[in-house]
Amino acid sequence: MGIVAGLDSAPDFTRIVVCDADTGAVVRQGYAPHRAQGPDGGGRHSDIDPQAWLLSLGEAAGGGLLEGVQAIGVSAQANALVPLDSQGNTVRPAMTGGDKRAQVAAADLIDALGGREAWAQAVGSVPTAAQSVTKLRWMARSEPENAARTAVLLQAHDWLVWQLLGRPVRRTTDRGGASGTGYWAAATGGYRTDLVEMALGHQAMLPEVIGPSDAAGATPEGLLISAGTGETMAAAFGLGIGLGDAVVSLGASGSVMAVHPEALVDQYGMMTSLADATGMHLPVVTTLNAVRALRGTAELLGLPDLESLSELAMKSTPGSHGLVLLPYLEGERTPNLPHTAGTLAGLRRESMKAEHLARAAFEGMLCGLADALDVLRGRGVEVRRVFLLGQAAELPAVQSAAPALFGAQVVVPQPADYAAIGAARQAAWALGVSQGTLDPRTPPVWQGPVAQVLDPGEDLAVGQAVRQQYVTVREQTHPGAFRS
Repeated sequence: MGIVAGLDSAPDFTRIVVCDADTGAVVRQGYAPHRAQGPDGGGRHSDIDPQAWLLSLGEAAGGGLLEGVQAIGVSAQANALVPLDSQGNTVRPAMTGGDKRAQVAAADLIDALGGREAWAQAVGSVPTAAQSVTKLRWMARSEPENAARTAVLLQAHDWLVWQLLGRPVRRTTDRGGASGTGYWAAATGGYRTDLVEMALGHQAMLPEVIGPSDAAGATPEGLLISAGTGETMAAAFGLGIGLGDAVVSLGASGSVMAVHPEALVDQYGMMTSLADATGMHLPVVTTLNAVRALRGTAELLGLPDLESLSELAMKSTPGSHGLVLLPYLEGERTPNLPHTAGTLAGLRRESMKAEHLARAAFEGMLCGLADALDVLRGRGVEVRRVFLLGQAAELPAVQSAAPALFGAQVVVPQPADYAAIGAARQAAWALGVSQGTLDPRTPPVWQGPVAQVLDPGEDLAVGQAVRQQYVTVREQTHPGAFRS
C-alpha cells in the first residue's frame, strides 16, 4: 500500500513516524518540541495555545518527511480540552493535563449527579481534575464569560485532525478520545449531553464519533486523514495488545489497563471504562504511587538514582526479610485511601538493613500494581501477558520480581514511539479500507515490538507468598479498603 504517517502530539513535543503500510516498519521519523506560548504555555499541566501544537507539527514534518505519504493518523495527549466559539476560534487556551484548578469542580460534579456510583453508571468513570467535563465546570465557575462564548468542544486530536483537513464544517472524533471526556459513555456509545449542560451551563456542539477504521476526510491534495485517537489508545494499538493482554505503565503514578470485549462499570469508581482504537474496550485502573515510591526510598537511603536502588535491592531476597512497604505516599486511589500515608511494617533487628528496605520498595510498588490488576481480574478480565512500560521497567529489581508478583508472563518492549506507531497503523487501516484491501473490522497485522519476555516459572510460588505477605499487612492496616 505504500507508506503512511503517524503523529503523536504529546504534552511537550510532536513525534512523527513514517511507516511501511504493510509491515509497520519505521522508515523515517521527525521530532520537535512544543514552543511555549505566553507565560503559562508549554507546561505539562497548564494552559497552552493549540497553535503551539501546529507549529511543532510543521517543524517535525520538515525536510520532506511526509513526501509520498498516503495517509496520516493523529494521536494526541489525553484530557486536553479545546473550547471554540461559534466561528471556530479558540475561546481560551487549551486546558491540559490533570489541572489542579479543577479539583473542587470535580467534587461539585460528583455531588451534582448524586455520587460516584451515579457517574460510574452514566459514563463509566468518576470525574477527576483531568477530565473535560470537570474543566467545563471549572470554566463555568471561574471564567463565566469564556463559558458563555463556548459553542464547540474538541479534544486535542480532534482539533488537530480538523486543522489538517482545513477546518471543515464536519468535526469528528473517535471512541477512544470521546471515552475520556466524562460526557461520552463507552457502554452505550453515545454522548450524555445533559452532563455537558450540567457542567458548562448550556449545550455545546460535540464532534461526530466515527468508527475505528473510518477516515475523518481527505486534504485538498488527496491525503487521507484517519479518525485519530488519544495517546493511551494509540500506544495500545501501536503495541498490538489484544484480548488477554494488560499494560502496566510505571510513571510517578501507575496505571493498569487491559483489552476487554465489553465496557465495565465499577460502582466504586476504581475503574475507568475507556474505549480503545479497534472497537473493543480498555478498562483502566490507576494507582497514585509507583516510581515515586522508589525515588523516595532512594533519597531516604542517600542513593543517587534508581539504578543504585535496584542494585542494592538485588542483594536482598524475595520477601525483604519480612519488610513490607505500603507505598501510599500521596494517599492512594487503588484502594481508595486519599488521605492515608505509607506504612513500613515488619521491622525486626535482622530486617533493618538498607538492602531489605530497597527491595521492599520494589515489592511494595509492584504489589500495589498487582492489586490494580486484581481489580480487573475480579471483573472477568483475562490477563495472560503483562506489557511493562516506563524507564523503571528496565531495572533488574523490577524485572526479577514482576512476573511472579503479577502471576503472568511479563513483556518489556524496547522503548519506541508506540503512540505515533499506533496512529500510523490506524492510518494504514483507514487507507486499506478506502482502497478495498482491508476489512473495516480487522486492523492490519504489523510486526510486534522488539521485547524481552520474562516468565514467572519456578518463582511463581515464592512471588505469591510475597504477595500474600503484602495483602496481609494491607488488610491489617486498612481493613476492607478493597470493596467488590
